[in-house]
Amino acid sequence: MEVSVIGNPQAKFCRSELACRELGFRFGSDVFSGESRNKVSFLSSKLKEIKIRCSARYVKCEAIVSDQAPFLKHTPNSRALESVRLFVGLPLDTVSDCNNVNQRKAITAGLKALKLLGVEGVELPIFWGVVEKEAAGKYEWSGYLAVAEIVKKVGLKLHVSLSFHGSKDPEIGLPDWVAKIGETEPGMYFTDRYGKEFKDCLSFGVDDVPVLDGKSPMEVYGCFCESFKSAFSDYMGNTITGITLGMGPDGDLKYPSHQHETHLSGAGEFQCYDKHMLSALKHYAESTGNPLWGLGGPHDAPAYDQQPLSTSFFSHGGSWESQYGDFFLTWYSSLLTSHADRVLSVASSAFSGSGVSISGKLPLLHQWNKLRSQPSELTAGFYSSNGHDRYEAIAEIFAKNSCRMIIPGMDLSDENQSPASLSSPESLLADIKASCKKQGVVVSGQNSSTSVSGGFERIVENLKDESVGIDLFTYQRMGALFFSPEHFHAFTVFVRNMNQVELSSYDQAVEDEAQTASIGSATGVHSLQTV
Repeated sequence: MEVSVIGNPQAKFCRSELACRELGFRFGSDVFSGESRNKVSFLSSKLKEIKIRCSARYVKCEAIVSDQAPFLKHTPNSRALESVRLFVGLPLDTVSDCNNVNQRKAITAGLKALKLLGVEGVELPIFWGVVEKEAAGKYEWSGYLAVAEIVKKVGLKLHVSLSFHGSKDPEIGLPDWVAKIGETEPGMYFTDRYGKEFKDCLSFGVDDVPVLDGKSPMEVYGCFCESFKSAFSDYMGNTITGITLGMGPDGDLKYPSHQHETHLSGAGEFQCYDKHMLSALKHYAESTGNPLWGLGGPHDAPAYDQQPLSTSFFSHGGSWESQYGDFFLTWYSSLLTSHADRVLSVASSAFSGSGVSISGKLPLLHQWNKLRSQPSELTAGFYSSNGHDRYEAIAEIFAKNSCRMIIPGMDLSDENQSPASLSSPESLLADIKASCKKQGVVVSGQNSSTSVSGGFERIVENLKDESVGIDLFTYQRMGALFFSPEHFHAFTVFVRNMNQVELSSYDQAVEDEAQTASIGSATGVHSLQTV
């Protein structure tokens, strides 16, 4: 049976079986219920605990001032949290490859819950392979427009991520017409030394090469951005306040040096063997008077699943710090930097004057970063000679294009890393933030893709860091796990700690007074009525 919220019979929250009598958030085939068989709790923006009780006939929402969700200890720096805008990422498959909104009712219910908590907005991934699936220039925005309208009605803000890459989970590839060209056009995709192509992203080597029906990828991306701006013109600058441009695999600015989760223990591999990158390498080698260095990538670098010191390239005094190593790594990283400039320039040109912020995302490649060579960063394209900061050139590009930099991994701490991984996410994050501060680049934060112990506390500590002002944090990501009882309770405590505001005298006066909350209004603003 369908259950609805008191105060608005049309606002249906979820499907509840009569026998179970529990409130569930359904995503895909999974249903997660409240902390007991008939209750789930969360906090409103006024620091009240919202308890949703579900019977066979209705969902009853009670707003009760409670201290059960504790604050973190107040510190002088905690005021820095008050300026941070909090967003939550929507599921990657919010819109299917057929342009349908997946689990519309569950998504709407989740958005209303976030609104009650005091979250400012949500982030929506928009995939190139969904919108421009069938033919070049044929755009279908209906599914994503429907989501934007839902977000607007609930009263949240929206950031969109324009994703020019494919995804394995959910399985969304590049547009069909692009994949068809790739079958007959060799060299469109990143390729490793074994000749294996990475088909979820186009190679940086073809950025300005007319391989897509006579247009270059940058021209196609520009047309995509213009179509988006036109289709969402009614939302730009009001509901839609930010746009993130996909810059590579998984949307991050990097080479696909790690292509499988099972290979994260290795250093990754250089991705420079497609014909366009090999041609660029050959030309660069000849221009520097070293033609024999342009025949391919390093011959003594380890394979995907080999540890970095298993061969000589990344070792102390190895090839990476030889004259050849500096030659190759300078060229390899320059293509990454040039790609970042091209993508952000396309975005800045398309959305200038639209009233939205533009962002790009970096990876946090902390694996093995205690080694002098920092191999995971080198294979992904981050390098600077003579000991200079590896991220300053990237930060300069972001500053040049007036774009924000999104940095993930703000929930990671050194103490939770395996000693064998020689990893320090804290020091790497500090280095990137320092480069951004030096170049005047605004930083936005994200957490990592998997839950970690003590993650919420670590996020709060990073957001309280006043050395680099972070004014926006996006928590990734909504779904069945997000609304599971244990995780959702922890998230509500996190939100409360983000809003360390003293209770008003009115709130103190009604501390023991139960109230009923209606969360079904068109604007998404809940009203409290005394029971």
